[in-house]
Amino acid sequence: MNRGRTKLLFAALGKCVMGFIALSLLLFPAAGTIYYRGAWLLMGALFIPMIVLGCIMLVKSPELLQRRLDAKEERGSQQGVIRFSGLIFIIGFVVAGLDYRLGWSHMSHAVVHTATLFFLIGYALYAEVLRENVWLSRIVKVESEQSVISTGLYGIVRHPMYIATLIMFVAMPLVLGSWWSLAIIAFYIPLIVIRILDEEKLLHKELNGYDEYCQKVRWRLLPFVW
Repeated sequence: MNRGRTKLLFAALGKCVMGFIALSLLLFPAAGTIYYRGAWLLMGALFIPMIVLGCIMLVKSPELLQRRLDAKEERGSQQGVIRFSGLIFIIGFVVAGLDYRLGWSHMSHAVVHTATLFFLIGYALYAEVLRENVWLSRIVKVESEQSVISTGLYGIVRHPMYIATLIMFVAMPLVLGSWWSLAIIAFYIPLIVIRILDEEKLLHKELNGYDEYCQKVRWRLLPFVW
């Protein structure tokens, strides 16, 4: 492995470890115990596929992995979305931990297991979008050689990545067994709408062929809805 990929590997592992620590600090102290089954279930469903996908990207498309690690948003409107999103998830995870400790929610195992399945389905969609679009970045920008992707999931909706993340984010509080956390995480939905509308302004302006693509693929997020 060359020096560049080694550096990328350690950067990816560092982000993964920091994410695990951050999520643990939000969930377990609020729950008052480390024996919070939903928390361990969520972290397994989240971080095991993350490590697998990271290894695949490191081998097959290190440039894509680098784009996924770059989280420094430059657009002011998107910075606000990122800040509010972070706040929503911090509150949502802490509330889930408190919910477990205080027993606010009564959720069946069937709901938790179904939510876990949907979370993994969302992750599978996420992986497929990564396979289809090598330009996919965590921040809103257009690169000089970027082209429009119009096949696969992009032939159905214009922003399939947001469908995947929406499924995963809605499933998270259910995996944690908390209806109250779900009510908080639901505030992320209008933020997705704001992010998409702002992103499309940039794509219409800077990405060649995007206007024609929008005429071909009408739906932004949900077919026949929006």
